[in-house]
Amino acid sequence: MTTPHWIFGDQLGPHFLAPAGADGPGPGAPVVMIEARSVFRRRRFHRAKAHLVLSAMRHRAAELGGRVTYVRAETYREGLRRAVGGSPVTVCHPTSHAALRLVRSLPGVRVLPARGFLVAREEFTAWAEERGGRRLLQEDFYRWVRRRHELLMEGGQPAGGRFNHDHANREPPPSGVRRLDVPAPYRPREDDVDAEVRADLDRWEREGGVRFVGRNGPRRFPATRREALSALRRFVDHRLASFGPYEDAMLDDDPVMSHSLLSSSLNLGLLHPAECVERAEHAWREGAVPVNSAEGFVRQVAGWREYVWQLYWHFGEDYRRGNALGHTAELPEYFAELDADAVTARCLATVLAQVRDTGWTHHIPRLMVLGSHALQRGWDPGAVTDWFHRCFVDGYDWVMVPNVVGMSQYADGGRMTTKPYTSGGAYINRMSNLCGGCAYRPTERTGPRACPYTAGYWIFLDRHRRLLSGNARMRRAVQGLDRLGDLDEVMREGRRGASEVP
Repeated sequence: MTTPHWIFGDQLGPHFLAPAGADGPGPGAPVVMIEARSVFRRRRFHRAKAHLVLSAMRHRAAELGGRVTYVRAETYREGLRRAVGGSPVTVCHPTSHAALRLVRSLPGVRVLPARGFLVAREEFTAWAEERGGRRLLQEDFYRWVRRRHELLMEGGQPAGGRFNHDHANREPPPSGVRRLDVPAPYRPREDDVDAEVRADLDRWEREGGVRFVGRNGPRRFPATRREALSALRRFVDHRLASFGPYEDAMLDDDPVMSHSLLSSSLNLGLLHPAECVERAEHAWREGAVPVNSAEGFVRQVAGWREYVWQLYWHFGEDYRRGNALGHTAELPEYFAELDADAVTARCLATVLAQVRDTGWTHHIPRLMVLGSHALQRGWDPGAVTDWFHRCFVDGYDWVMVPNVVGMSQYADGGRMTTKPYTSGGAYINRMSNLCGGCAYRPTERTGPRACPYTAGYWIFLDRHRRLLSGNARMRRAVQGLDRLGDLDEVMREGRRGASEVP
């Protein structure tokens, strides 16, 4: 008999069941799926995230029909025992250290290589070793992936004459608009499975022991392969062309801009990254989208996403405990509870409301509004990482540990990025319309109208002056501290306001 194959809730696409010799499940292998309530008891996830994951799992089980044994249990151990007793099962390499420890501790479970990525871990290890101890820079990795997979390449040269088109992809939003003039993204329609999930989540909360954060409006993200393909097609056909120039911009009334909204589908395993980048490349070759937009999207998927996945495993499990800056402050209640209404700073209130209502916002609000605020205030990077993991529909351990510990909070001391990513209010003012109508002024760092980001930027630099003065990319900014005639006042006000809601 064919050995049953166990799939986790982030391994839902057909590529996790496709036979691949000794590295895949047998043809037509029975499937085991386990819905473990303990996952939601241990951590307080965003309600929209819990809904999406459970809806996707149950939709996948319905598609598989009689081929699947779907078990709802308290724990994975209990569920596997009920599904197969002590019989052997296979499982593709899980996406977290904790899940890998679990499957390796269970008798009869054979772990197959990871799927759902462009680069095998062995290939990355070989690439890293070839660098001979040099830093594993994302740009170098991205160019290696482009060449290896011949993505956006022409005669061995990068499309448009350069690998990185960031120079054309950093435009501020068009003046005087609150929304980009682009077609809306794909929106799924809920069905009976979604209604069942919502009823179960309501019941779990009533029974106690399970609590959520955020709101659970109509489902916004794909829960099936068909929906994910529709979302990919709509993005490439109608939105990719305008993605590039404004991918770093923010608008108060348009949180999506021209972004793809495909991260949750990729991270659930509903889409494979190869099909995403290949469609984008095809659109460019057909002349439907400019090279900077195609390259910006390819860099997000084949560059950054692959890089983050590889570093999660390459750096090892201790990486999550990095705290090079010694930040230990607790997350305040307004942040932990997504209480946007308690916040005065318009940029932070707007972005917190987006997370509260949808469990999503794009990469610049994550990095330069949410992450920068946490960094400036010295919050515990482990707590910040956990918050991002729980509160975002596309948040998984492998996603958030490198993104938050390494990039957003600079808690690894520069192993991943070459400088801390934080700024004063001037950056937010330039790249958004979020400063208009705010009670604070991005140009002021003291007094009642002092921008929390502008003041926070200088406070952060002063707090870590000694460390950052040795960073070539931060040296000039640190030297700027000595030109501030009001630095003492900035620091005094900063200490008083450190525990206040901005």
